[in-house]
Amino acid sequence: MRYGLIGYPLGHSYSREIHAAIAPYEYELHELAPDELDAFFKAREFAGINVTIPYKQTVIKYLDEISPEAERIGAVNTVINRGGMLCGYNTDFAGMKALAERIGIKPADKKTLVLGTGGTSKTARAVLASMGAGEIVTVSRGARDGAVSYTEACALHADAAYVFNTTPVGMLPHADASPIDLSLFKMLEGVLDVVYNPLRTKLVSEARSLGIPAEGGLYMLASQAVYASALFLGREASAEDTAKAYAAVYGAKRNIVLIGMPSCGKTSVGQEIAQSLGRRFADTDELIKADVGDIASYFAAHGEASFRALERAAIASLADETGLVIATGGGAPMYEENLAHLRRNGTLVFIDRALDNLTATASRPLSADRALLAKRFEERYARYISAADISVDGNGSVAETAEKIIKELSI
Repeated sequence: MRYGLIGYPLGHSYSREIHAAIAPYEYELHELAPDELDAFFKAREFAGINVTIPYKQTVIKYLDEISPEAERIGAVNTVINRGGMLCGYNTDFAGMKALAERIGIKPADKKTLVLGTGGTSKTARAVLASMGAGEIVTVSRGARDGAVSYTEACALHADAAYVFNTTPVGMLPHADASPIDLSLFKMLEGVLDVVYNPLRTKLVSEARSLGIPAEGGLYMLASQAVYASALFLGREASAEDTAKAYAAVYGAKRNIVLIGMPSCGKTSVGQEIAQSLGRRFADTDELIKADVGDIASYFAAHGEASFRALERAAIASLADETGLVIATGGGAPMYEENLAHLRRNGTLVFIDRALDNLTATASRPLSADRALLAKRFEERYARYISAADISVDGNGSVAETAEKIIKELSI
């Protein structure tokens, strides 16, 4: 391996794709168990590597040199082999600071909670200190080494302005977890979550639902990778490279989720988008049909509640995948659980088609005639608007609507 990433586990990593967008070298993911670390560093058979959980502090003992910044932080995420001399750096610092600035975090003289005590927590505290933060409160389950417990954080520090999550809580495959209940903090101005897989963690979704600016760690990952790559190749890092790497990976990974009324064109438009972009298309109604056959017959025999359970399962089965175009049933956005799953890796696009241009069909039990269709339109329209990240006029042709969506998403 010449360039790559070490850590354990690495199944969640997007680093290979990000480095591919930065420079034309081969970048490998090299998963190492703890008992394999010694042999790896004794061999020194690499030119440059990144280091992730759980080794950002452990690797320090193998290094011949360490940058002042990495030494001050006490964590290393980049190691360069210079003629057999191993030199350690911390590019997470620059990456996290770039992310904080991107979402408008201004911690000067304000209180920030830093969740976690590992290497990334140390980086967060160093970034906050460099930005003139007021009180920095470290929070951990064990409440050791000066940290407070989560219970104490909620009880004694509810006036925090910012929360930085540096733990892996919320990372796939445990994306339904969140490290802390943000509703208890009434003065929050921003939330930074270093987890980037899924693209939108439960913590970030909760913050945004409360009107709090928040973002996950993909931009940080892209930025630190650009700085690491610059060290690999002996050149200067640039904001343009970060923007390019972030856009490339985010655009490729996010799902395009189509919501809207029955007959608005979600399936046909979705298929058009998928074909245009070379993506896989998934239709939640078709997934249900594969299990139970005709939906109208199933609906008549088992009722709406049973159908909605199948719909939730179909949506959940797609939630952790990336790079899909997904067409949803007309009633799916009416349920918060469905929206939470769809937002995990998806951008929700409402195809806004006028009622006069919609068609009632017997195959759709809740909109089988014009009266029912009009009733559903009245019930759901405001929900579609509020749930969507983007709304697109869907009154044109399939090709026109697909083109509008691709343009809006800047793909």
